[in-house]
Amino acid sequence: MNSIQFAPIIVGTMRLGEWGSKMNLIELEKFVNDCLEIGLNDFDHADIYGHYSTENDFGKLLKHNPSLRQKMQITTKGGICLTTERKPKFFTNFYNNTKTHLIQQVEDSLQNLETDYLDLYLVHRPDFLMDPYDIAEAFSQLRTQGKVKHFGVSNFTPIQFDILNSIFPLETNQVEISITRQDAFEDGTLLQCQKNRISPTAWSPLGGGKVFGKTEDQKILRIQKVGIELAEKYQVGLDQILLAWLLKHPSRIIPVIGTSKIERVKSALDAYKTQLTRQEWYLLWKASKGKDID
Repeated sequence: MNSIQFAPIIVGTMRLGEWGSKMNLIELEKFVNDCLEIGLNDFDHADIYGHYSTENDFGKLLKHNPSLRQKMQITTKGGICLTTERKPKFFTNFYNNTKTHLIQQVEDSLQNLETDYLDLYLVHRPDFLMDPYDIAEAFSQLRTQGKVKHFGVSNFTPIQFDILNSIFPLETNQVEISITRQDAFEDGTLLQCQKNRISPTAWSPLGGGKVFGKTEDQKILRIQKVGIELAEKYQVGLDQILLAWLLKHPSRIIPVIGTSKIERVKSALDAYKTQLTRQEWYLLWKASKGKDID
């Protein structure tokens, strides 16, 4: 089986619905078409988004305009269980990465999204009670049934990834990576992706927007100072500099951009045009860490 091929930017859907802009059908259709027109066909979901409503919103679009499905890749994630009115049996937040739950969650997502297959399915977070063999059985069944084409994980540590990958081949690890969250550079996550020749996908690649507002946080102020200086040098926005910083890493990080503004999506895509030097990359590293390298 061929490995999944990602678009240069993955469009995150978390903020499109109830947890964000609350797009109606017409607004969502325009946004999706605008993304497709600039070559961005990857849409990243999770069953919990919008308290279990955002997949359904997207599914209404695909039911309204079925031709869109063949133009896109759909990722969804599962395994987190949130207390909400839509899940009255849940009396606490918990993880459930059992075979039974993951298979049922995929069935629910397929129904919500009005599709008969998912391009990529990710276990959303490692379950402290998870059995990797149970997960692998779920993946094998879903692949055999043709309900999921590709599989991966999200927020897994290198050892957690290795254990599951040794049983069932994984194609990505979606983790938080940004100038303000550098764990993946230091804990072996990105090296592991390079070893396995898979592209990591980065959620919150702009640090949740913290670097763009007024602050008294010294770390953010240092990043802003260096980032703005580089933005002026390259005649681009601060967002493009911070994304270019991620894109320079040889693991071929793919950013997941969670915005409902097509202008911001286009700006993120333009980050590929900026090539930071190695010294500039380490200058931003130093700004984030607050000290020079050893």
